[in-house]
Amino acid sequence: MRDFTTDILQLLLMSLKSANYDFRTVSGYMSSPSSPAVILRHDVDARPYNSLKCAEMEHHLGISGTFYFRAVPGSYDESIIKRISSLGHEIGYHYEDLAASKGDYEKAITSFSENLAMLRRLAPVESICMHGSPMSKHDNRLLWKRYSYKDYGVIGEPYLDIDFQKILYMTDTGRRWDGERFSIRDRVTAPGSTPESRQRFRTTNDLIDAAGKGILSPVMMLTIHPQRWDNRLIPWLYELFWQNSKNAVKGVMTAFYALPNRNSASGSDSASSALSG
Repeated sequence: MRDFTTDILQLLLMSLKSANYDFRTVSGYMSSPSSPAVILRHDVDARPYNSLKCAEMEHHLGISGTFYFRAVPGSYDESIIKRISSLGHEIGYHYEDLAASKGDYEKAITSFSENLAMLRRLAPVESICMHGSPMSKHDNRLLWKRYSYKDYGVIGEPYLDIDFQKILYMTDTGRRWDGERFSIRDRVTAPGSTPESRQRFRTTNDLIDAAGKGILSPVMMLTIHPQRWDNRLIPWLYELFWQNSKNAVKGVMTAFYALPNRNSASGSDSASSALSG
């Protein structure tokens, strides 16, 4: 079976469910942690129709997760947002206001407030999560160095409010499960979650096998970008070639940001150490 199809994603979720993991939304877990648990997160970066199909599949399995929507035309679709919310999933804001405002903090917080209010007209929003904005030098999380999202009725931001010393972080960034070197900001830096020390898996089948053997961490965050998962061959091939091209560029960028004296807002360490949320 091809990797990164909707079918193999369904098999992964079923294997985790069979292993007695409880699927939690981000805000649900923050409010009431439990174990064993999968914090199921979806970043709707593009092609929201894929997110709808994913939400419907998960609803059929009796699973709920969180879907983070950007405030851009390629992600924001009012009818899809309402439909996903009606299926029992959490809707969140995938914010990128500091990058979009080119580092202007006052403009960024105004944009954040307006976009959050726009999304809340469609569904309740209790949690937010930064969009990596890999082509920008601005780390969106640094907005909370000057402001507090709690002032806007937000209970948390997973990069800032979840202890990744205790929780395994798994993301499909790079269209693989071990793609840290292709990620500019979709990473965590806590001990136990770094590439050197955490559990490592390359393919979705590797994760399925680990779930079947009962060797996965008791609590994990599973981050999915639904545009990467498609049963249809043409969209699947498009995403394969597009992601491979992006990986080549992002691999160079990651190496550049890792150079000495590159401790700017582009690094995840600077955000996690400076923020108070």
